[in-house]
Amino acid sequence: MPAEAETEQDPGRGPGGRPDRSTAPLTGAEGAAAVAGLLLAAGGGRRLGGRPKALLPYRGRPLVENAVRVLREAGCDPVHVVLGASAEEVRERADLSGCVVVDNPDWAEGMGSSLRVGLASLDGTGAGAALVSLVDQPGIGARAVARVREAYRSPTSLVAASYDGERGHPVLFGADRWPDIAATATGDRGARVHLKEHAAEVMLVECGDVAAPFDIDTPPDLARLA
Repeated sequence: MPAEAETEQDPGRGPGGRPDRSTAPLTGAEGAAAVAGLLLAAGGGRRLGGRPKALLPYRGRPLVENAVRVLREAGCDPVHVVLGASAEEVRERADLSGCVVVDNPDWAEGMGSSLRVGLASLDGTGAGAALVSLVDQPGIGARAVARVREAYRSPTSLVAASYDGERGHPVLFGADRWPDIAATATGDRGARVHLKEHAAEVMLVECGDVAAPFDIDTPPDLARLA
C-alpha cells in the first residue's frame, strides 16, 4: 500500500481569521522565495466515461503520481495536490507521500473551484509563487516545468509556458496575484480572466522543444498513455 499522504495543514491565521502573511517566506537553495507546485487533479473524466483522471494508468501507476514526480524533479517545493472525483480511492491507490493533499468538494463545478481550493491551501505557507499544472498533461515533463519555475522573479510574477508562441500550461502565479485569481476563478475558466486582463504582463517561456501540451480528455486520447 502507498504511504499515507499528508493532510492539509492549517495555515497561520491573523486577526479576524485572515491568513497570516507575516510568516517568513520559504526559501530555496539559492535564497529565492520558494515556488510551490500546485497540481489540479480533481477532474472526473466526464468525456472518459466517468474515469477520474488522477487514476488513469500510466506506466503501471496512477497518472497523478507522474504529475507529482514532474513537479518535484522541476524543483517545486512544497507540492500541493487538489483531489475531487473519487478522492478517497486516489488516496488509497496513489503514492502521494510528501505532498499536501486537499479535497475540493465542489470539483464538479469546474477547474476554477479547484484552483481556489489549491491557492487557499498555500496561503500562509510563505511560498513566493504557485506553479499550477494539470494532471492530464503527461507530455509536459520536468524540463518544461523547470523553465517556467526558473522565470520566477517576485511575488508579482506571471509566467506561462508557450508552445510555438501560444500560451499553455504550466502557469506560475506570484503570491500577490492569488487573491484576484481566486476572486475570478469560476467554472472551467480557471485563471483565464486574470490572464486575459493582465496579458501584457505575462512572461511566455517557450517549451515546445521539450514538451507536448496534449490533454487526456477523450477515449482516443488514452492511446497517448501507452
